[in-house]
Amino acid sequence: MRSLTEQDIRNSFINCSKGEAKRLSVPRDLAERPWDDLDFLGWRDPGAPDRSYLVAEREGRLVGVAMRFQPAQRGFLHRSMCSLCLTTHPRGGVALMTARKTGAAGREGNSVGAYMCTDLACSLYLRGKKVPDSGARFEESLTLEEQIERTLGHLTAFLDKVYA
Repeated sequence: MRSLTEQDIRNSFINCSKGEAKRLSVPRDLAERPWDDLDFLGWRDPGAPDRSYLVAEREGRLVGVAMRFQPAQRGFLHRSMCSLCLTTHPRGGVALMTARKTGAAGREGNSVGAYMCTDLACSLYLRGKKVPDSGARFEESLTLEEQIERTLGHLTAFLDKVYA
Protein backbone atom coordinates (compact mmCIF):
# COMPACT_ATOMS: atom_id res chain seq x y z
CA MET A 1 0.00 0.00 0.00
CA ARG A 2 1.19 3.51 -0.69
CA SER A 3 1.82 5.81 2.25
CA LEU A 4 -1.13 7.98 3.24
CA THR A 5 -1.49 11.42 4.74
CA GLU A 6 -4.02 12.43 7.36
CA GLN A 7 -5.99 14.30 4.69
CA ASP A 8 -6.00 11.23 2.37
CA ILE A 9 -7.45 9.21 5.22
CA ARG A 10 -10.11 11.75 6.24
CA ASN A 11 -11.26 12.20 2.61
CA SER A 12 -11.62 8.44 2.05
CA PHE A 13 -14.51 7.64 4.42
CA ILE A 14 -17.67 6.44 2.73
CA ASN A 15 -19.97 5.51 5.61
CA CYS A 16 -19.83 8.57 7.85
CA SER A 17 -20.42 12.28 7.44
CA LYS A 18 -17.63 14.73 6.57
CA GLY A 19 -17.93 16.10 10.11
CA GLU A 20 -17.50 12.63 11.63
CA ALA A 21 -14.50 11.99 9.36
CA LYS A 22 -13.00 15.30 10.43
CA ARG A 23 -13.36 14.42 14.13
CA LEU A 24 -12.20 10.80 14.08
CA SER A 25 -8.85 9.83 15.56
CA VAL A 26 -6.17 9.29 12.89
CA PRO A 27 -2.94 7.45 13.83
CA ARG A 28 -0.12 9.83 14.75
CA ASP A 29 2.59 7.44 13.53
CA LEU A 30 1.76 7.50 9.80
CA ALA A 31 5.40 8.22 8.89
CA GLU A 32 6.57 5.11 10.79
CA ARG A 33 3.99 2.67 9.40
CA PRO A 34 5.45 -0.26 7.38
CA TRP A 35 3.59 0.76 4.20
CA ASP A 36 5.35 -1.80 1.98
CA ASP A 37 4.00 -4.58 4.22
CA LEU A 38 0.42 -3.26 4.45
CA ASP A 39 -2.45 -4.31 2.22
CA PHE A 40 -4.74 -1.88 4.04
CA LEU A 41 -4.46 0.54 6.95
CA GLY A 42 -6.46 -0.38 10.02
CA TRP A 43 -6.47 1.03 13.55
CA ARG A 44 -8.48 1.24 16.74
CA ASP A 45 -9.60 4.56 18.15
CA PRO A 46 -7.68 5.09 21.41
CA GLY A 47 -10.38 7.46 22.68
CA ALA A 48 -13.32 5.19 21.87
CA PRO A 49 -12.59 1.53 22.68
CA ASP A 50 -15.51 0.28 20.57
CA ARG A 51 -14.44 1.97 17.31
CA SER A 52 -12.06 0.92 14.55
CA TYR A 53 -11.24 2.28 11.12
CA LEU A 54 -10.02 0.72 7.92
CA VAL A 55 -8.71 2.38 4.75
CA ALA A 56 -8.03 0.35 1.61
CA GLU A 57 -7.60 0.87 -2.10
CA ARG A 58 -10.63 -0.25 -4.11
CA GLU A 59 -10.93 0.16 -7.85
CA GLY A 60 -8.12 2.72 -7.90
CA ARG A 61 -9.38 4.93 -5.09
CA LEU A 62 -9.12 5.04 -1.33
CA VAL A 63 -12.08 3.76 0.65
CA GLY A 64 -12.35 4.36 4.39
CA VAL A 65 -14.83 2.56 6.60
CA ALA A 66 -15.76 3.43 10.18
CA MET A 67 -16.60 0.33 12.22
CA ARG A 68 -17.82 -0.54 15.69
CA PHE A 69 -17.24 -3.68 17.68
CA GLN A 70 -18.08 -5.21 21.00
CA PRO A 71 -14.97 -6.45 22.81
CA ALA A 72 -15.11 -10.24 23.10
CA GLN A 73 -16.21 -11.72 26.39
CA ARG A 74 -15.20 -15.29 25.54
CA GLY A 75 -13.81 -17.93 27.85
CA PHE A 76 -10.13 -18.41 28.51
CA LEU A 77 -9.75 -21.36 26.10
CA HIS A 78 -11.93 -19.96 23.31
CA ARG A 79 -10.23 -19.17 19.98
CA SER A 80 -11.62 -17.25 17.00
CA MET A 81 -10.51 -16.84 13.39
CA CYS A 82 -10.32 -13.61 11.40
CA SER A 83 -12.45 -13.82 8.26
CA LEU A 84 -9.95 -11.68 6.29
CA CYS A 85 -6.54 -13.24 6.96
CA LEU A 86 -7.63 -16.52 8.63
CA THR A 87 -5.38 -15.92 11.63
CA THR A 88 -6.64 -17.51 14.85
CA HIS A 89 -6.45 -15.65 18.13
CA PRO A 90 -7.25 -16.51 21.72
CA ARG A 91 -9.97 -14.57 23.56
CA GLY A 92 -10.45 -11.01 22.40
CA GLY A 93 -8.11 -11.21 19.40
CA VAL A 94 -11.01 -11.36 16.93
CA ALA A 95 -14.23 -9.35 17.09
CA LEU A 96 -17.30 -8.83 14.95
CA MET A 97 -16.66 -5.48 13.26
CA THR A 98 -19.83 -3.81 12.01
CA ALA A 99 -19.91 -0.99 9.48
CA ARG A 100 -22.87 1.19 8.63
CA LYS A 101 -23.84 0.84 4.96
CA THR A 102 -23.57 3.78 2.60
CA GLY A 103 -26.47 5.85 1.32
CA ALA A 104 -30.10 5.46 2.31
CA ALA A 105 -29.57 1.98 3.76
CA GLY A 106 -26.99 3.34 6.18
CA ARG A 107 -29.19 6.26 7.16
CA GLU A 108 -31.91 3.72 8.01
CA GLY A 109 -29.47 1.95 10.33
CA ASN A 110 -28.49 -1.00 8.15
CA SER A 111 -25.02 -2.39 8.68
CA VAL A 112 -22.80 -5.31 7.69
CA GLY A 113 -20.22 -7.15 9.72
CA ALA A 114 -17.24 -9.46 9.53
CA TYR A 115 -15.03 -11.12 12.11
CA MET A 116 -11.63 -9.40 11.99
CA CYS A 117 -8.44 -9.22 14.01
CA THR A 118 -9.21 -6.58 16.65
CA ASP A 119 -5.89 -4.85 15.99
CA LEU A 120 -6.51 -4.95 12.19
CA ALA A 121 -2.90 -6.11 11.63
CA CYS A 122 -3.87 -8.84 9.14
CA SER A 123 -1.14 -7.83 6.67
CA LEU A 124 1.55 -8.16 9.32
CA TYR A 125 0.27 -11.55 10.52
CA LEU A 126 0.33 -12.88 6.95
CA ARG A 127 3.94 -11.78 6.43
CA GLY A 128 5.13 -13.04 9.82
CA LYS A 129 5.99 -9.47 10.93
CA LYS A 130 3.63 -9.81 13.88
CA VAL A 131 2.89 -12.98 15.84
CA PRO A 132 -0.58 -13.61 17.30
CA ASP A 133 -0.82 -14.15 21.06
CA SER A 134 -1.26 -17.87 20.42
CA GLY A 135 2.32 -17.96 19.12
CA ALA A 136 1.86 -18.93 15.47
CA ARG A 137 -0.45 -19.07 12.46
CA PHE A 138 -1.61 -22.29 10.84
CA GLU A 139 0.82 -23.46 8.20
CA GLU A 140 -0.73 -23.16 4.75
CA SER A 141 0.15 -24.64 1.38
CA LEU A 142 -0.60 -21.33 -0.33
CA THR A 143 2.23 -18.97 -1.17
CA LEU A 144 2.39 -15.60 0.57
CA GLU A 145 1.17 -13.92 -2.63
CA GLU A 146 -1.83 -16.27 -2.76
CA GLN A 147 -2.63 -15.61 0.90
CA ILE A 148 -2.45 -11.84 0.29
CA GLU A 149 -4.71 -12.21 -2.76
CA ARG A 150 -7.22 -14.23 -0.72
CA THR A 151 -7.19 -11.66 2.10
CA LEU A 152 -7.74 -8.80 -0.37
CA GLY A 153 -10.59 -10.78 -1.92
CA HIS A 154 -12.25 -11.15 1.49
CA LEU A 155 -11.70 -7.43 2.18
CA THR A 156 -13.18 -6.46 -1.20
CA ALA A 157 -16.25 -8.64 -0.52
CA PHE A 158 -16.73 -6.86 2.83
CA LEU A 159 -16.36 -3.40 1.21
CA ASP A 160 -18.83 -4.42 -1.53
CA LYS A 161 -21.39 -5.20 1.18
CA VAL A 162 -20.84 -1.75 2.75
CA TYR A 163 -21.68 -0.21 -0.65
CA ALA A 164 -24.70 -2.45 -1.31
